[in-house]
Amino acid sequence: MTKKITIIGLGAGDLEQLPLGVYRRLKQEQNLYLRTKEHPVVGDLEKEGMEFQSFDAIYEKHDQFSEVYEEITEFLLAEAEKGQVTYAVPGHPLIAERTVQLLLERGPERDTEIEIGGGQSFLDAMFQALAIDPIEGFQLLDGTDLTRDELLLKSHTIIGQVYDAFVASDVKLTLMEKLPDDYEVVIVTAAGSSDEVIKKVPLYELDREMELSNLTSLYVPPVKNEEILYKDFLKLRGIISELRGPNGCPWDKKQTHQSLKKYLIEEAYELLEAIDNDDIDHMIEELGDVLLQVMLHAQIGEDEGYFSIDDVIEGLSSKMVRRHPHVFGDIKADSEEEVLKNWQEIKEQEKAGAVKSLLEGAGKGLPNLLKAYELQKEAAKVGFDWKTAAPILDKVKEEIDELSAEITEQGDREEILLEYGDLLFALVNFARHYDLNPEEALYKANQKFMRRFAYIEQRASENSRNVEDYTLDELDAFWHEAKQQGL
Repeated sequence: MTKKITIIGLGAGDLEQLPLGVYRRLKQEQNLYLRTKEHPVVGDLEKEGMEFQSFDAIYEKHDQFSEVYEEITEFLLAEAEKGQVTYAVPGHPLIAERTVQLLLERGPERDTEIEIGGGQSFLDAMFQALAIDPIEGFQLLDGTDLTRDELLLKSHTIIGQVYDAFVASDVKLTLMEKLPDDYEVVIVTAAGSSDEVIKKVPLYELDREMELSNLTSLYVPPVKNEEILYKDFLKLRGIISELRGPNGCPWDKKQTHQSLKKYLIEEAYELLEAIDNDDIDHMIEELGDVLLQVMLHAQIGEDEGYFSIDDVIEGLSSKMVRRHPHVFGDIKADSEEEVLKNWQEIKEQEKAGAVKSLLEGAGKGLPNLLKAYELQKEAAKVGFDWKTAAPILDKVKEEIDELSAEITEQGDREEILLEYGDLLFALVNFARHYDLNPEEALYKANQKFMRRFAYIEQRASENSRNVEDYTLDELDAFWHEAKQQGL
């Protein structure tokens, strides 16, 4: 016996819009199942004597749509074991019908033929009801599984499967991540039928206006206001491209990778300052400035024909997936130590075959204080490190003595510079053993110095005198006052 399920669509509207072939098939079927009887066509066909079994009761059994679709699919496949089955769904079987996709996937596995018997899509009725042309750019999305990253704000967007206020609420919150709360959207119910209802509402009222219906879809018009698009990455990319384009900004057009280096360092440090001050607004601004530097470098790469931001993102995404097999693969890592161990092993595998120093690339591009930290950390991985901090302090004292001796002997500037560098390197090593970030420590020292010096300036101005008019001992007294006040 041939096992077969034929799937036909009930169309988007009422009986008048139902194709003749589909109508005849529905009338003559003896083993007919409907995903839902809540459809304009069904009531008319019932009056003409159509017999069927619907799956509406299954919707009441489950909290998740996925569970509903799973049960319907398995029931139909089981029924096909007994004889041929006809399954009718709203609209067209191949548009926004998860049960149909599940049947197409599993039918061959069960030696069951799945035949698509046609039907009219609700999209035609939607385009007509809304008077829109999809060639201008169109996307169809599932309201039960909507994410912000799917949204193409400059396209006509139809969101189907908006069954009720709960789904509408999720859709609303997702849209509000990219659109203003009062952005006008359109609720369309029973498009193309005599019961068609079209209602325009501000986005924030969407879930208050929705009623239970499997014939309801949401239309989001294309965004015309450029400022709304400022949250969109593609808009940012276009802005940067225009800045460096023929009619762009003279300053941006003349920049190179080399000329921008100092700005990247400056912006990174300003971001660190915002983080240290726990200043969220400032963090947003400074992260934007850092991103601007990334975008400018990527645009220069694209202008010169070497790489684009797509290559940057692709490389980063690939590396993150590759180096996190415990997240994206089947490797287990239950602790931070295991994660770091896996990361290092994968990193070494990626660079297998290349003969080079362990320290090659360590701290690449970092300020030298941080680079020293990274060099020492890499060397420590192979045992080239002191076990305790005590000998490091001895090394610091040794470097101070050598620096003092070089100064006392009036050595040349280059030798003094080298000895001073050795002292800094030893101090960084001491910081590393106590898990202190030397750059952060120096930053805090700078901030403290600035606060106390500002106090000195304030005390000096109280007597209507300039700072330079005071002796060093007087200024030092002010300094101690600031220190006692906790500045």
